[in-house]
Amino acid sequence: MSMMACWLLIVSQFTGWYYTFDAQNFYHRGPLFVLCYVFPVGMMVILLSVIIQYRNRLSRYVYMGILLFTLVPFIASIIQIFCYGLSLINISMVGMAVLLYFLVLDDMNLKARKATEMEISYAKAGQRISQTLFEQTAETLATAIDAKDRYAKGHSLRVAEYARKIAEAAGKDSARCYEIYYAALLHDVGKLGIRDSIIGKMGKLTDEEYEEMKTHSQIGSDILSSITKFPYLSIAAKYHHERYDGKGYPEHLKGEDTPEIARIIAVADAYDAMSSNRSYRSMLPQQKVREEILKGSGTQFDPKFAKIMLHLIDEDVNYEMKQRESLKELSGRDSLYCNEYGSEYSEGIHLSDCITRIHIHSRSDNEHTSRNTVPSLILFDSLDERVHYKDGKEQEMNYMEFGVISLNGTVQCKEARKIQKDVNYLNDNVDMVSVYREGLDYDIDAVRVKDHISIKVRNKYQNVDYTIALPDSIRFAYIALTGEYCNITQVGIHTDDKKVSDRYISRIADEVSYIDGPVGDIPNVQINNWCSDTSQAVPLKDKMTIRFHAKTMPPARLIWHCPYIRLFYSEDQKVDGPGYKNFIVVRLDGENWDSDPTADNEVNVEVGDDFVGWDVWKERHRQGFECEVRITREDDKIHIETENFGLKVSATTVIKQKTPEVYVCLTGDIVALTNIRITE
Repeated sequence: MSMMACWLLIVSQFTGWYYTFDAQNFYHRGPLFVLCYVFPVGMMVILLSVIIQYRNRLSRYVYMGILLFTLVPFIASIIQIFCYGLSLINISMVGMAVLLYFLVLDDMNLKARKATEMEISYAKAGQRISQTLFEQTAETLATAIDAKDRYAKGHSLRVAEYARKIAEAAGKDSARCYEIYYAALLHDVGKLGIRDSIIGKMGKLTDEEYEEMKTHSQIGSDILSSITKFPYLSIAAKYHHERYDGKGYPEHLKGEDTPEIARIIAVADAYDAMSSNRSYRSMLPQQKVREEILKGSGTQFDPKFAKIMLHLIDEDVNYEMKQRESLKELSGRDSLYCNEYGSEYSEGIHLSDCITRIHIHSRSDNEHTSRNTVPSLILFDSLDERVHYKDGKEQEMNYMEFGVISLNGTVQCKEARKIQKDVNYLNDNVDMVSVYREGLDYDIDAVRVKDHISIKVRNKYQNVDYTIALPDSIRFAYIALTGEYCNITQVGIHTDDKKVSDRYISRIADEVSYIDGPVGDIPNVQINNWCSDTSQAVPLKDKMTIRFHAKTMPPARLIWHCPYIRLFYSEDQKVDGPGYKNFIVVRLDGENWDSDPTADNEVNVEVGDDFVGWDVWKERHRQGFECEVRITREDDKIHIETENFGLKVSATTVIKQKTPEVYVCLTGDIVALTNIRITE
C-alpha cells in the first residue's frame, strides 16, 4: 500500500492528478486529490489496529505516545481536506513526534530508576541475609561457649545487652552500639580452646589453671582475627580483661590505651559475673555488686563507663539485670512442701508502706499432723532477700531475723524489740488438728510504717493481728514462708498501689533515735534511707564552712552510706519544694550525679597516701568522725571541698541560669549528723 501511494504521488507530479500551480503560483487541487489521503489514512488505520492489539506489551507512556502519533495526524488529514492552505498534517506529525520522543525518554528514565531501585533492593536483601546469618552464627557460637559451663548459661547474651546499654548511655550511635553488642557477644570465644575440666571446675581455680584460663583472650583474638570485615571482634576478645590501672592481661594496657570497646565490655562482663551464680558462690546482692563497681572505678574500670553502670544499677530498682530464673510466687515453684521446720523457705517478700496481701492454702502431712504442722512467717532482713539459717552466710549477707510467727498463733520474738498479738476466735469448738489435716485457707495482710510492721492473719476460725516493733526504721523487712510438715499451695501475692498513712499502725515502742547528741547552729538530722531527710537549708554565702559530727548507723554497710552535700534552689527553701532545682549532690565517697540541666558540674577525687582501703574507710564512718566542708562562691561558680580519711573530694558547679538564691543542706544515707555548725 505504501509503495502504491508513493507511485501515485510521483505520477501526480506529471499529470496533475493531486494538485497543480497556475501561472500566478496559486495552488489548485486535482481531480484525484482525495486519493492522496486514502492511502495514508489506510496505513494509519492498520497501524492503529496493531497498536491496540499489542497495547499490553507497551508501557503506558509509550502506548499513549504512539496512539497520539497515529490519531492526531489522522484527524489533521481529515481537517486538511476542507481547510487547505495550512500544513496541518506536517505540523501535527512534527508535534506528535516531539511528544513521542519525550514520552519514550521519560519511560526509559522510569525503567532505569526501577532497575536501580530493584538492584538496591536486591543488595539490601542480600545485606540483610548476610547480617541475619552473621547474627545467628554469633548467637549460636555464644551459646556454644556458654554451654561449656553450666553456670555461664546466658552469660554472653547478658554481657552483650549490658554493654549495649552502657554504649547507648555514653551517646554512641546505633552502628557503634551494634558493633559493641556483637563484640561483647563473642568476647569469650577463646574459652572454646580451654580444657573443659578447667571451664567446668567446681570451686576456684589453682594458680596454674588460672594462668591457662587467662590465655582465652589471646585464643579468642586469634579465632576472630580471620573476620577481617569486623576487626573490632578480635580487639574486644583480646583486651576485655585489661584493667584501667594497667594490672590486667594480656598486655597490661593502662587507661585509654585499652580500646574503648574493651573498656565497655570489661564493666559489663564484671557486672554479670557478680550478678550470676558461680560454682563457688551464689549471685551477689545488687547493693554489693554496686559497691564493687564503685570500688573498681578508676582502678579496674574506666571511671566514665563505671559511672554509667552505677546509673543503670540505680535505675534497676527491682534488680532485673541479673541471671534470671523462671519464677512464680515461691522461688520458682507454685507450691512449697516442708518436712521438718525450716527445711524449705520461700524467697523474701518485701514489706513497704503499701499493703501486701498474701493468700495461701495449707494442708498438714497426715503422718505428722499436730498443732504445729502449719505454715510460719519469718520476718527478716538480708542483702539477697533470702533466709539464711545456719548456712554460713549470715554475716556475709548481713542477715537479721526479727521474729517468727506461726499461723497457729504462736510467736518467737528474736531481734525485734517487741511483738504484740491480738487474737479473735470465731469458733472455739473445733478440732484444729483435724482442720490442719483437711486443709485451711489463710489471708495475710502485711504492711510496714517506719519501724513498725502490722500483720493480720485471717482464716474462717480465727483472726490474729500482730504488731512488730523493729530495731529501727533503717533496715528492710521481708517475709518468707516456711512451715513444719505441711504443703503450702495456691499462693497468691498482691501489693496495693496506695500507701497507708503514718498513723496506720499504733506504736508499741518508741522510735529509735541516733541524734541525741549536742545540737549546733541548726537541728540534728537522722537520715534513715537514701536522702530520706535533709538538714535545715541555709542560703549559700561567698565563703562558708560547715562542720558537723557524722556517724553511720548500725545497719550501714556500703560505701555510699555516708554524708552528702546538696546545692539547690526552691521557692520555700525546701528540697522538692515549688520551683525546685537540684544543682549537685556531692557524696563523701566521691560519687555524684548531675540532676539539673541548669548547672554544669565537675567532680574530682584524689586518693591520698593515708587512704588504707574502703573497708577501713567504712569502719571509721561507723565509729563517727568530725567532718569539715568548705564552700566558696564567685558569682555563678561554686566550689566545694572536703577531705575524710585520705579521700579528698572537690566539686565545681557553674549555674547557667539566673537563680534568685542558692541553698545548701546536708543529707546522706543511713547516717546521723549532729552538732552542725556554720561559719562564714
